[in-house]
Amino acid sequence: MNTSPKRILPVGVQSFEKLRDFNAVYVDKTEYVYKLVHEVTPFFLSRPRRFGKSLLLSTLRAYWEGKKELFKGLAIEKLEADNKDAWKQYPVLYFDFNGENYSTTPVEDVLVNRLKQWEELYDITDNSETLGGRFQNLLIKINQKTGLQCVILVDEYDKPLLDLVDKPEMQEHNKAVFKGFFSNLKSCDEYIRFVFITGVTKFHKVSIFSDLNQLKDISLNEEFSGICGITESELRENFAPEITAMAQKNGLTEEECLTMLKKQYDGYRFHHNGVNVYNPFGLINAFSDKEFGSYWFASGTPTFLVKQLRDKGVDLRRFVNKTIYATENVLQDYTGDNLSLTPLLYQSGYLTIADYNSRLRRYTLAFPNEEVEYGMLNSLLPAYVHDASETNGLDIFTLEERIEKGELDDIRNFLTAIFARITYTSSEAPFEHYFQTVIYLIFTLLGQFTDCEMHTFSGRIDCRVMTRDFIYLFEFKRDESAEKALQQINDKDYTLPFAADSRKLYKIGVSFDSEKRILADWKVEE
Repeated sequence: MNTSPKRILPVGVQSFEKLRDFNAVYVDKTEYVYKLVHEVTPFFLSRPRRFGKSLLLSTLRAYWEGKKELFKGLAIEKLEADNKDAWKQYPVLYFDFNGENYSTTPVEDVLVNRLKQWEELYDITDNSETLGGRFQNLLIKINQKTGLQCVILVDEYDKPLLDLVDKPEMQEHNKAVFKGFFSNLKSCDEYIRFVFITGVTKFHKVSIFSDLNQLKDISLNEEFSGICGITESELRENFAPEITAMAQKNGLTEEECLTMLKKQYDGYRFHHNGVNVYNPFGLINAFSDKEFGSYWFASGTPTFLVKQLRDKGVDLRRFVNKTIYATENVLQDYTGDNLSLTPLLYQSGYLTIADYNSRLRRYTLAFPNEEVEYGMLNSLLPAYVHDASETNGLDIFTLEERIEKGELDDIRNFLTAIFARITYTSSEAPFEHYFQTVIYLIFTLLGQFTDCEMHTFSGRIDCRVMTRDFIYLFEFKRDESAEKALQQINDKDYTLPFAADSRKLYKIGVSFDSEKRILADWKVEE
């Protein structure tokens, strides 16, 4: 009988103190904390949502509040062993911008509430006419009362901006509030010991950065590339029991389980020479449920980004084909003015660094893993196809079932129904783009369940789908006959690689009418 105590996984836990008090599994990141706290430079870190930023700030808070007992057995305990000045209790001002909807909550109210708490705590009276003046007075008075400099921690500074990304006037108002308030981080430098700011994005035109010209941005710093997230070695060292349990639950070997976890949750890279990291939210939830679920993506569907990708006519094939490029400046800066998608997709975690060309100083971006890839593509399909939902049989699972069974008529009916519902809004989004995109989306999503390879419009077979019993070779034509599509399959001998294959092979020519916007013809040969 197994009498070993149940391990506690920190699902949703963002408090370092709570995590340590309950002896939950903790991936030791305190070596990074040690490096940070022994600097005097203010820091900024951008990472996607639910990536461990709040836990990192909570750990920094515990350090600066002198809670030495919480760090017992961790790396920093040894690193600080000979430091007589370690574990001093500093006044910590922690700004947490999570938990509010800034479409309805003025950011001034949040700042006022924080200032009130600290004024009461330190028995400070203030008559300043502005929030910035009140913050400045607080920093000075705390220093006078305690003889210590303040530690400033700002968690998710940009939530009051991202919540208003489609309300530019309100967003500009919040930027102005930040300008008057956080400019004190520079003007009151003598009263401040340490500053650490986190967010999803780095807004280029927000004065929290332009005024703080001494701010050190470690978002693309190789030394700190593993500060949030879980590396491969950390996964194996810290979660061996969970890997074993998950493998057993899913009928896998431990190495097969690790391969599945890597495909689903790994792949994030925050420096071209940095370590790859797993998404911690997805990984820990997967261990908790013992299932390979879509946890991170499902926790925040990118409705705004989906709409922008559709409306701007972005070629979605570039995402999987790894032909999205960016410079370092693009990755680090998001202006908020022109709604540039590449930095926003990168900073918010839907794209990551896949490669780097040192000669051109150019990054190649791609989906980090299958959770993000299929989550994003699944979200995009309804944006292009009206009412493409499970309720009317237009979901990808229905098509997968038909293909697995070789039900050709039902496959045709599915595609006919899909293309009859293509969303078409303006001349800026012509049918040709929608036609190509919907084909790409359908068959890329199908690749979750079958061996599916797309070469749409590249001169090779448009699409090959292979199941246990069938091989399908599709050729798509727009405003040309299905007969011509079928002829191309035959003329170019697309079937030759499968001559010795025992599975049943179907050659399928499909014709679409762009004027009527329908699947016009369909021809099949065996």
